[in-house]
Amino acid sequence: MVLTKRIIPCLDLKDGRVVKGTHFVGLQDAGDPVELARRYNEQGADEVVFLDITATREDRGTIIEVVQRAADHLFLPLTVGGGIRNIDDMKQILRAGADKVSINSSAVKDPDLITKGAEKFGTQCIVVAIDVRRNYDMAPGKTPISLADGRECWYEVVTHGGSRPTGLDAVKWAMEAEERGAGEILLTSMETDGTREGFDIPITRAISEAVGIPVVASGGVGSLEDFYKGFTEGKADACLAASVFHYGEFTVRQVKEYLAERGIPVRL
Repeated sequence: MVLTKRIIPCLDLKDGRVVKGTHFVGLQDAGDPVELARRYNEQGADEVVFLDITATREDRGTIIEVVQRAADHLFLPLTVGGGIRNIDDMKQILRAGADKVSINSSAVKDPDLITKGAEKFGTQCIVVAIDVRRNYDMAPGKTPISLADGRECWYEVVTHGGSRPTGLDAVKWAMEAEERGAGEILLTSMETDGTREGFDIPITRAISEAVGIPVVASGGVGSLEDFYKGFTEGKADACLAASVFHYGEFTVRQVKEYLAERGIPVRL
């Protein structure tokens, strides 16, 4: 059986509104989350992701009301992340209508949270989001990854919107997350986020090959070709994008039709 590849619009939320920036800064308003999510629902999105991008830094929980409003209007899986620090937070988000929770900084801080979440709610509910940056200072025990320009680096896990390096090797962390019960990895490269130059293929491929759970590629889509490369070269199971959808450059349907024409199995 051929598994269809998923196209997932991502809505970054701040103060209940959708925002978009480059490298997580310079945020601009992009609309009402529920209206946008409803539009993507109609366009045939496979899922929608809500990320409350300032929740962790501001040390507060995700916006429950937005999740409830969205869940009332949507008929597609909803993943919610940002500010989820413990099992109670997960329970609140899932009870509000989300299908999956995405944890990032809190999972790095306390990897047991992945295990506990998977045991309580099932692995299918637990997405571990991994934000990464290239580190050219090769060190023993780090996974070397070759770049297109011939250089070698390892990818370091960063938290708090990309502002905090952790010293963790991204490939090894993804493998640990899977072992602990994560059902999916949401991978964002800070190198490419908001650049519109395509996904960071080397790390997407490395993690996709290292784990047996789905990997969602995120950060950097600017063209239809970028989606295609995410699946073919990056070996991702799903591709996530924000601004190209929010600003109406492509519809989800256009992306899927393009992919289908090029032999990528998608749900039309």
